[in-house]
Amino acid sequence: MDTATAPATVTRSRTVERLVGGQFVMDGAGVKINRVLTQPLQRRLDPFLMLDAFGSDKPGDYIAGFPEHPHRGFETITFMIHGRMRHRDSAGHEGLITDGGVQWMTAGRGVAHSEMPEQSEGLMEGFQLWLNLPASDKMCAPWYRDIPQAELPRFTTPAGATVQVIAGHSHGIEGAVRRTATQPLYLDLAVPEGARFEQPLPTAHNAFLYVYRGEVVIEGKAVPAGRMAILTNAADADGVSIKASADARLILIAGQPLGEPIAQYGPFVMNTQAEIFQAVEDYRAGRFTG
Repeated sequence: MDTATAPATVTRSRTVERLVGGQFVMDGAGVKINRVLTQPLQRRLDPFLMLDAFGSDKPGDYIAGFPEHPHRGFETITFMIHGRMRHRDSAGHEGLITDGGVQWMTAGRGVAHSEMPEQSEGLMEGFQLWLNLPASDKMCAPWYRDIPQAELPRFTTPAGATVQVIAGHSHGIEGAVRRTATQPLYLDLAVPEGARFEQPLPTAHNAFLYVYRGEVVIEGKAVPAGRMAILTNAADADGVSIKASADARLILIAGQPLGEPIAQYGPFVMNTQAEIFQAVEDYRAGRFTG
């Protein structure tokens, strides 16, 4: 849905701390992905735990999908740019994510789910982001929502940038999902060559962006396609100013750090090793039923 916007200005932009290329790995039953936000960056980009970028028009890279597997203690946000993926989980949720749609799943105390392609040819492209839950919410009931592209709040700035607000708020527009503890901002941006997009950001929030088409420049630093830019946390910066040096598509993500211990064992993310051992035991005992 297209909506009118309120002006949003940035007086001093954050800069680029560093660029990250990610690492190509195989996940699920053999899906080729680029893991951009890896475990060593979890502290720096708290409350975010992982960002996977996937994109291929070769069925062999994605057709095997992600058969049933468990999660506990965090949320997964899947943004499908192109393609069709079916979700089923042990809490009784089922949905089909299609071009431009989003799936938001809160694993909470435990859920087992599968994510399987419903296409045998063509391009499959998108992202999966892992968002941590605070200790007080890690054992909450699982939750799930499908958000088709038509239901994502969307607006166009006077400069011509088109913005989809998956989470948080931008230029007066509320996103599809909000979270109190982590206050995530998740924007999908299309910025035409020469145009600029500005987004205010709370000083304490960690922020990064990933360019998946074209190139952008932030305070003189070029960020090409296929790179994540971690943004500095300068006390005197009130947001980020992004200029497209070529027609660009990118995601901009920010959130309030939790500042809590992170204990991870594969698909389980808790605060202590004892909680990890309990998660493994509960899964093996068949207690991940929603």
